[in-house]
Amino acid sequence: MTSEKASEYGRLEPMLAPLEALVRCESPTDDLDACREVVRLASDIATRVLGVPAQIKEIEGRPVFWWGDEQPEVLILAHLDTVWPHGSYQPLWEIKGDVLRGPGTFDMKAGFIQALYALKGIEGSVALVATTDEETGSHASKALIKDLSSKAKAVLVLEASLDGKVKTGRKGTAMYQIKVLGLAAHAGLEPEKGVNTTTEIAHAILALSSLESAEHGTTVVPTLLHSGNTTNTVPDVAVLDIDARSFSQAELERVDKAIKNFTAVNPKAHLEITGGLNRPPLQPSSTKALYERAEKVAAAIGMKPLGCAEVGGASDGNFAAAAGAQVLDGLGAVGGGAHAPTEWVSVSSMQERSDFLHAFIKDLLAKDVS
Repeated sequence: MTSEKASEYGRLEPMLAPLEALVRCESPTDDLDACREVVRLASDIATRVLGVPAQIKEIEGRPVFWWGDEQPEVLILAHLDTVWPHGSYQPLWEIKGDVLRGPGTFDMKAGFIQALYALKGIEGSVALVATTDEETGSHASKALIKDLSSKAKAVLVLEASLDGKVKTGRKGTAMYQIKVLGLAAHAGLEPEKGVNTTTEIAHAILALSSLESAEHGTTVVPTLLHSGNTTNTVPDVAVLDIDARSFSQAELERVDKAIKNFTAVNPKAHLEITGGLNRPPLQPSSTKALYERAEKVAAAIGMKPLGCAEVGGASDGNFAAAAGAQVLDGLGAVGGGAHAPTEWVSVSSMQERSDFLHAFIKDLLAKDVS
């Protein structure tokens, strides 16, 4: 750490100082060097807070922060990557009253810091594992998460809360890309000789909307789209990315089959379809026991009820539940604006949430999970 960073590190209140250091160390998922730097910084912070450095592991080519047991009974999951490209969120750090702003503060560097402080004084089989590819689907880390979760008696996910509520259900996710190959031609002189990929991808977009189901919370959303190269040419290539989500695994499988069976409306066009299922849903049956226990702990320490919610966003908690673990998600920051320029964290909530997590971990280590 540079001397400039070191002086900043000690300038604020104990929990905010390391959070500022983490936020200023920008860590977009696709920048591997930046992710390695943020994990090194997080290990340094762990040494300062807990007196013991974290291990820095390479899992499938990605850096992973690992503090604690190799096979923990209580597994705390976090991630240190963000969706924000370098310099895309300004200012990097700002506090006005109770509102703290910065890239990745809410999702989820504040949660990581709360977890570190919650571990102070904890004795027992526990580990805090923070990955660096969560925002893009955890392709490198999901096998590790499943393996650890399958052997843990509780998995606590430090993703951000929903207005303070923990998350007891999440949609499963799938991601696809449809590439249409056509034939270029002059748009004015002889468009009929071309095979228009913009027109073809429009048919696909309309077909996607028909796959949605309000009953199951199934959404199939066209996201990134690119077609053509010049304004006076029939486009010969179009590429569409798709985000599909549902609370039902059967629904995800239905959508998966339908998308993979898409055919071109124009027989002269060719479709290339890639992608598939990513995270299975996190079902309330996997969270019920830990949620009920968490509310008892909150009441015991004089904290108001946490409350719970089922949400559309997915997390590594989905993988943990798929491995058979009991899971509780959304134990991290209170705030809002995940992935948005309004991202913020409530400063006054951080200590309370960390104190609750400390008490919850102690309770889980002291008793069997029923």
